[in-house]
Amino acid sequence: MATRVRPSGKRCAVIGGSGFLGRHLVEKLLSRGYSVSVFDIRETYELSGVTFHQGDLCDKQTLLPALKDVSLVFHCASPAPASDDRKLFERVNIQGTQTVIQACMEAGVQKLVLTSSASVVFEGRDIKDGKEDLPYAKKPIDYYTQTKIEQEKLVLQACDREKGFLTVAIRPHGIFGPRDPQLVPILVDTARQGKMKFIIGDGTNLVDFTFVENVVHGHILAAERLRPHSPICGKPYHITNDEPVRFWDFMSEVLLALGYDVPRYHLPYTLVYGLAVLLWLLSLVLRPLVAFKPTFTPMRVALAGTHHYYSCDRAKKDLDYKPLVGLKEGIARTVQGFTHLRRGA
Repeated sequence: MATRVRPSGKRCAVIGGSGFLGRHLVEKLLSRGYSVSVFDIRETYELSGVTFHQGDLCDKQTLLPALKDVSLVFHCASPAPASDDRKLFERVNIQGTQTVIQACMEAGVQKLVLTSSASVVFEGRDIKDGKEDLPYAKKPIDYYTQTKIEQEKLVLQACDREKGFLTVAIRPHGIFGPRDPQLVPILVDTARQGKMKFIIGDGTNLVDFTFVENVVHGHILAAERLRPHSPICGKPYHITNDEPVRFWDFMSEVLLALGYDVPRYHLPYTLVYGLAVLLWLLSLVLRPLVAFKPTFTPMRVALAGTHHYYSCDRAKKDLDYKPLVGLKEGIARTVQGFTHLRRGA
C-alpha cells in the first residue's frame, strides 16, 4: 500500500500574493529558501521561483492546484477596507475563507496563517494598549471589520490538533510601506484636493502604524512556530511597530516629506463623526440613483480621532517578535518609494 508523502515544510502558498502585503511576504519567503505558490484573482508581477495561479477564491476546484504538495498556507486576500462593498466583503472574507479552509483540509495542508486585523475589536472608541483578549466588536462600524471578525472566527475555530490542521491569526494595524496602494496614495490625493487642512479632535490621539516588513516578519514567525503542541495554535496575535505615535504627527511627517502642507486647524471630533455618519447614510439612500462616495467615512473619522494602539506582549512572549524596522526608518523608506507623488512631480 502506497504511503502518502508529506508536503515539504519549505513549500508554501500565499493566497492574495499579488496584493501589497502578499507580495512583500512572497519576496521575504523566497529569500528564506521557501518555494512559493501564489493564488490571486490577478497576476500583477513576475518573480523567479514563484508559481502563479489565477482564479476566484470561492472556487475550490480552481484553488486546489495552488495547494498541491503545500504544507503551509498564508491567507492574505481581502478587499481594500475603503471599498465599502458589503457583498464583496462577505463573498471574499467569509465565503472565500470557508473555501480556503475546505481546500486546505482536502489538500493535506498542515498550517494556515491568516492575515486578520486589529480592527476586529474596534468600535470607534479609545483602545489603549489593547490585548488580544478584548472581545470582538459587537457594533463594528464598517463592513470590512464586520466580515474580518467572522473570518478570524472561522480560521481559529478550524484549528484541530488531532487532525493535524493548525491555524493562527495575525492582527496587524495601520500597515504602510513601499508599494502601499492605500494609505499614502489616499493621503496625497486628499492633500491635492485641499482637504488636509483640518485635524479631527485635539490631535493628541495615539495610534499604531506598522511597517510592512514587520508585518511580514510576524507572519513568518507564527508559521515557523505553529506546531501541534505550540501555545500559539488557534490564537490571534497583534503585530505592530510597538511605537504608538500621534496620528496627526505621522500624517504630517509623510505629507512634509512629499512636499505638502500639513493640517493646522482643529475640528471637534463629535461634529465630524456625526457628519460622517449622516453622509454615509445619505450615500446608502442615494446609491441606486447616484454614485456618491464620501471622503470621510465613520471608520476613517474614528481612526483619525481616537486612541487605538495595541500590546505586542503576547507576540513577544510566544513568537519572540521584535520589530525589525523602526517607525522613523519605515517612514523614510516609504517616502522614497513614492517620489512620483511628490508635490510638483
